Amino acid sequence: MVIAVLAVQGAFAEHEQMLERLGVPYVELRKKEDLLQKYDGIILPGGESTVQGKLLKELDMFDTLKQQIENGIPVLATCAGLILLADKIENDEREYFKTLPVTVKRNAYGRQLGSFYTEQELTGIGVIPMTFIRAPYITDVGEGVEILAEENGHIVAVRGKNQLAMSFHPELDHDERIHKYFVDMISA
Repeated sequence: MVIAVLAVQGAFAEHEQMLERLGVPYVELRKKEDLLQKYDGIILPGGESTVQGKLLKELDMFDTLKQQIENGIPVLATCAGLILLADKIENDEREYFKTLPVTVKRNAYGRQLGSFYTEQELTGIGVIPMTFIRAPYITDVGEGVEILAEENGHIVAVRGKNQLAMSFHPELDHDERIHKYFVDMISA
């Protein structure tokens, strides 16, 4: 098994460190040619969704990645990655992959100063640490989307078919269970 990590911007190195701790090989997706490699899953990291979306289009990676996701490759998306997958963005007119039937609100918890840490239950895993940095949250879920976690009444983690998406940054905490869950999801 090999997991591809989108490495054009954001917290990709932290996801790679998590995969290293789990002993899972990975490749970086930095340019169009990287999409020709063989991989079994994709991680879309946190960072700046606007910048990532712009770079994916400029680097001619957008359409291929979208097609891979639509064709069922497993995806783990955190923070900005969730925004890239979302069918609708409540407070932004930009559109990205639109492969996950959810509506998100960008920067829902405010600016950098609104960042925080908590621990909440995530279905199938248990109580986990959650680090939110200028995080979105999900305001609506469509058909076939399972809500996995909420924080203070807001949806912060979901799974829809091949897509596992969350508002927070599991790569910034030492708990490996979300990445392990994703690896198990690929194996299944």
